[in-house]
Amino acid sequence: MAASMALNLDNLPSDPLLLILSFLDFRDLVSCSLVSRRLNELTGHNPLWKGLCQKHWLLTEADKAQRGQSWKELFREFYADLGRYIDHYSTLKKSWDDLKSYLGQKCPRMIASLKEGAKEEELDAIEAQIGCKLPNDYRCSYRIHNGQKLVVPGLMGSMALSNHYRSEDLLDIETAAGGFQQRKGMRQCLPLTFCFHTGLSQYMALESTEGRMRSEIFYHCPDQLAQDPSAIDMFITGSSFTEWFTSYVQNVVTGEYPIIRDQIFRYIHDKKCVATTGDISVSVSTSFLPELSSVHPPHFFFTYRIRIEMARSALPESACQLDSRYWKITNANGNVEEVRGPGVVGEFPVMSPGKVHEYASCTTFSTTSEYMEGHYTFHRLKNKEEIFDVSIPRFHMVCPPFRESIVRSSSVSEVSVIPFNEDNSSDTDDYEEGELRGMNMANPGGRCPRHV
Repeated sequence: MAASMALNLDNLPSDPLLLILSFLDFRDLVSCSLVSRRLNELTGHNPLWKGLCQKHWLLTEADKAQRGQSWKELFREFYADLGRYIDHYSTLKKSWDDLKSYLGQKCPRMIASLKEGAKEEELDAIEAQIGCKLPNDYRCSYRIHNGQKLVVPGLMGSMALSNHYRSEDLLDIETAAGGFQQRKGMRQCLPLTFCFHTGLSQYMALESTEGRMRSEIFYHCPDQLAQDPSAIDMFITGSSFTEWFTSYVQNVVTGEYPIIRDQIFRYIHDKKCVATTGDISVSVSTSFLPELSSVHPPHFFFTYRIRIEMARSALPESACQLDSRYWKITNANGNVEEVRGPGVVGEFPVMSPGKVHEYASCTTFSTTSEYMEGHYTFHRLKNKEEIFDVSIPRFHMVCPPFRESIVRSSSVSEVSVIPFNEDNSSDTDDYEEGELRGMNMANPGGRCPRHV
């Protein structure tokens, strides 16, 4: 009786078995194929491998038709070439595809600067050259695209003020290896980006050493108060290549980073940071400039971009002109500074229905965060006696996480310091070409509270 009730795998219908197998990963499918002849036949079912090809390699029906192979054969081919990257490939490939699709519409010339993917043996040769293993997600991305040609503007974003410009290229692997660091304070660090104008690079730590974590990405920042030149602080921009690259792409393709004059500008805009007064709206986006900042002494430089817009539905008699500005600036210590001045960056824009006026300015402060708010004062063109204020929304500026150098000299009191103004959070809406006001160095005794 018991023998007659025993289930035989060969007698079970195929459909429920295939349904069960559809929940398995490719490794488990391969294992099942070795159990019996029946399972070997079922695990070769093409739809099972179609799902895996789509999941891991982002392959489509068009890819299959072009190659003339079964889904299982396609999976085997891609796994033989890219199997070591199977945990990273789909995420990075999708980011690259999304970025190229978006930039293809917004600034196609930037796409033309991308290089073809590196070969596996080329990456192996670079590892042998620098004596360090490259993270798998970094290798995977460079199999897709080997960085870009050294051009301006760079793929990894730009920033511009009146007398300062930064644009970062994503370095190809050969150029990056040429900049591999072995000096004290920057040991085992590989540059990811480079800016022609500032010499600025973002680096990736290839080993956990000198206080850094492996795969961490950062801007290096020399400690200006330490006696040891190898004392280098770090503004951290990513915990891994995947996190760093995919978050950047997300900001680009969602429009968080605006495209201005065929360049990606790394301004961060909080969608809630908008204030509307009557027919006029004011919105603000901000950006941190590591190349003009330091941890020791604490001196953090931000630029902000303001957009003033009058609604198209406004009446013609609503036309007005900006006369002055008022800022209330509050730093992390609760210290408040108030600033008043004529116009904005030397201009007195006239607003009419549908018109937009944008400008960029900057500020520095000695605490790790501050916020600004205020208003503009306008007068009507048809009646100069009619004066009114337009609110500027409160916007916050917070420096990125940073890590202090572990080799920092314990004696900094002997180092001479540039005189400073304690209330150095300065509105610089009235800076002129060739001049950035409010650049005094911060009090060296004011230790930054926010650090890793």
